[in-house]
Order: sequence, then structure tokens, then C-alpha cells
Amino acid sequence: MSEDGIRAGFRQQAAWCRLLGGPFTARLCEQLAERLDRTTATGRAVLGWAGDPLADALMLRLTGGFHALARSGGLPELAAHYPPYESDDAALGAALAGALHDDRLLPWLDSAPQTNEVGRSGVLMPGLLVIAAETGLPLALFELGASAGLNLRLDDYRYTLGGHGHGRADARVHLVPQWEGPPPPTARVTVAARRGIDLNPIDVRDPAARDRLLAYVWPEQAERIARLEAALAAAADPPPVDRGDAAAWVEANVAPVEGRTGVVFHSIAFQYFPAGTQARIAAHMDLAGARATATAPLAWLRYEMAVDDPAAPPTLRLRLWPGGEDRLLAHAHPHGTTIRWLG
Repeated sequence: MSEDGIRAGFRQQAAWCRLLGGPFTARLCEQLAERLDRTTATGRAVLGWAGDPLADALMLRLTGGFHALARSGGLPELAAHYPPYESDDAALGAALAGALHDDRLLPWLDSAPQTNEVGRSGVLMPGLLVIAAETGLPLALFELGASAGLNLRLDDYRYTLGGHGHGRADARVHLVPQWEGPPPPTARVTVAARRGIDLNPIDVRDPAARDRLLAYVWPEQAERIARLEAALAAAADPPPVDRGDAAAWVEANVAPVEGRTGVVFHSIAFQYFPAGTQARIAAHMDLAGARATATAPLAWLRYEMAVDDPAAPPTLRLRLWPGGEDRLLAHAHPHGTTIRWLG
């Protein structure tokens, strides 16, 4: 990729950040687009990036590194310009230019950002309410791209959905997405089993891993940070998350089981799977779904970007076997802050 292409990638990321309520992170990307040069090791690594900067989330790798060092006190001159403090673009840009000399940023370029956006449970839970209401059975959860497994614990959280309360009344995490449309069904969600798969699972019992998760949350979004901190504080006994390929794992683990509903789910993850992995998962769900019965149902709940229009809001879709009809349940914000429920 050319230097001009890299700089264009930072500007495009800035536009996405503004669209998703991240004006400060947008300013970081804009200033980096102007100020990156080859006088620092980090600048050379970024401007010499061989891949697609947007597909590789290069910009968010770097902003995550800045946030981590700012949070830890490692870059006090830069941290003085982070929220809740305010500064103009010139002062922020000058602080960034100085911070680029810190070689502790370099390791942050080595791996793609990993997040575990707990707000997405506010979109997934209404889907589980539909499944529970229609099957009346306990659920066995299988999450693809589970990261730290925080959304595998979604029944441990409290929700206000369309004016109605759901989940644990005493939960540390309370999700109240802005809701449009009729309320979801009222049902009891009982989780009989839960397990996830990820290429690089995060152990939330590791303080360094927790700090890394928090670094990837945009610093101006204090509510997201507080929500993640609350979820991490409640995750003393995390569910198992296996390391491996999602397709092979689904093929080995997902099958109808008498007396419970198997639920395969994922949120803003499927798009990152290779095309062959996506095809194998879809084929297995069709095969396993054909064996499902009323007393051994199978569900596939997908909260993902719209395939035909990447600029459109993500959708929540459900296939429930027997039958397997593909149903559009909702449109939602990528972080779960708003939901337009269709049911």
C-alpha cells in the first residue's frame, strides 16, 4: 500500500469513527494522517504497511496503543489531551508527534484489535427471548468469535427492552438500548450450557488482557468503558472459550440435543471469517437443522453487518429449526446502543 493510501485509510477511519460516535478518535486519525512520517520506528512501520489498512484495522491498532499508554500513565503529555480534557487540533497533533517516538507502540501493530462489546448483549438478548418463547426449552449457547466470553454471560445482565425489564435485577451491568418498535416477547431464558470459540481467546482473569480490552474502547465513550469494566468485574468465573477454527468447532460440537435448544450466535464477527469458513458453518447449520425436532430444536442467531449494504445498520437475523426460515428481527447500532425491533 502506498503512503497516500495509508493516509487515506486514516481519514476514512476518521469518518467511520464520527459516524459511530467517536469524535475524539476521529481527530486522532485525522492528525495521524497528517503527521505520520518516517523519522520514527512506528511511523516507518505504519507508512510501510503492506496490507490493506482498513481490512487490517491498522488505524485502530495504533489508536489502541496510544490509549493503553495514556491509561497507564506511560504518555502523560498525550494523556493530558485525552477525554475528559479538551485541546485544539494543533496541540493534540503536537502531542501525538512526540508520542510517536515511543517504541512501546510498535507491539500494538502486531495484532488486530480484539474487543468484547458488552452492549451487543442488548441486541442478542431479545433474540434469545424469541427463541425461548417459541421453544420453551433451556438453551445451550455456542458463540463464534467469543473473544473474552463476556457475551456468553448475557443472561447474567439486566436489561430494559422496550420498557420491559429482563434478566437479573441485581446485575452489575444494566443495558438500556434506545428502543423503537414493539417490545420483545416475555420469556424465561434459562442457559443450560455455554461455550465459545475464538482464534485468540482472551483470559479475563489476566490483568494485562483486561487492560488490552479496555484500550480498544474509544476513550471518549465513557459509558462503554464503564460497562466493560463492570462486566470484567463480574467475570470471576468466565465461560470456556476454545482456541481454534470456528468451522471445525461448529462441525464437532453443534448438533440437536433432546430437551434443549442449541443456539449458535455471533455478533459483528462473521464478516471477519474466511469465505470457506463461512460456507462450512452455513452448510453444517443446514445439515444439523435438518435433524432438529420440536423437542431438540436448533437456532442460528446472527447480529452482523448487512451483507448487501455495508453502510446500512447491522441486522439481527434468526433461523430456528425445525423449519429454518430466515427471519429479520431487528436493525441495530454496531455497539448495541439503538434497536429498531421488527420481531
